[in-house]
Order: sequence, then structure tokens, then C-alpha cells
Amino acid sequence: MADIVDTAVSAGSFTTLVAAVKAAGLVETLKGAGPFTVFAPTDEAFAKLPAGTVEGLLKDLPKLKQILTYHVVAGKVMAADVVKLTSAKTVEGSEVKIDATSGVKINNATVVTPDVAADNGVIHIIDTVLLPA
Repeated sequence: MADIVDTAVSAGSFTTLVAAVKAAGLVETLKGAGPFTVFAPTDEAFAKLPAGTVEGLLKDLPKLKQILTYHVVAGKVMAADVVKLTSAKTVEGSEVKIDATSGVKINNATVVTPDVAADNGVIHIIDTVLLPA
């Protein structure tokens, strides 16, 4: 198996996320022992942001790091556990809301593919970028 970063790279649908993680200096962290749970937005999710948002974030590294760490929860939280929760504290410090009444939503993002295993955690693929309040 591969770590979270290598798993995202090999999937091929996270080029924006991987570029952002590299720009924010979070590669070594996400290659670390963990375990981590990452709610990973696809390239399509980033494409739904207003034009210029990603480029702006790449120039504002503190804001970029805040948004990226808002997608990470400490520990390995598999889908079977996620559905029992109503919120989770992110590495960024705030909480995301979890709604498992009809599929699984993290704030306003839908989990499209749960439980992508990595050797230092798990990735849940989401269709929308999560933005902290």
C-alpha cells in the first residue's frame, strides 16, 4: 500500500489537491505516521470554486494551509464509523458537520467514494471543497 499523498497521486483525479498540498508544505505531514482521515476533493470539486480561487489560494499559503487542514481529521475514521458521528474535529481546529441520513455529507460535500485505504490512514473522496467558516 502507499501513504495518503502517494495514493492521491496515483489515483490521478487529485492533481489540484496534490499541488495545493505541495504548495502548503504539507507533504511530509501527510506522509507521516498518522493515522489521518482525509476528505479529499476531486479536481472537479476544485473546478466548482469561483474562477481564480485556487490561484488566489496558491498565493496565500496561510489560508491555503487552513483550508487543507480543514479536510483532515486525526485518526483513521472508516465509513462505518463516520455514519455514527454528527461532527468531527479537524486538524485545522474547527468541526465539520456529518449527516448520514441520505448517503454521507460532510458539511455541504457528498462522499462519493468512501474508505480508500492508505497505509497511514484513509481517504474519503468528496465532490465539493470544504471551506472553514
